[in-house]
Amino acid sequence: MQIDKIKESSTKMTELTSGIFNASKKIYSSNKGSILRTIVYTIGHFIIAITVLMLVADVSFYIALTDAIVEPLANSIWYFLLDKFWASKVFFKKKK
Repeated sequence: MQIDKIKESSTKMTELTSGIFNASKKIYSSNKGSILRTIVYTIGHFIIAITVLMLVADVSFYIALTDAIVEPLANSIWYFLLDKFWASKVFFKKKK
């Protein structure tokens, strides 16, 4: 009985991971250029942020690296929240 539950759980996870993989493949194949440019931009952002922080703020490489990763993540969350708020205001204006 326990083995059947494990097999069922394993099948569900396989279906889930297979679905995620297939969706990722579809997104990648239809956006190859944009994804590549995004990766290049992100790497460039990390290099620039690390360099500027090390030169201007005189911090260690690891602190600069942490900031170069954390700061864009915080900005993306802020942008997402701002966009949701903004879109809700524009949507309600159009409805009136």
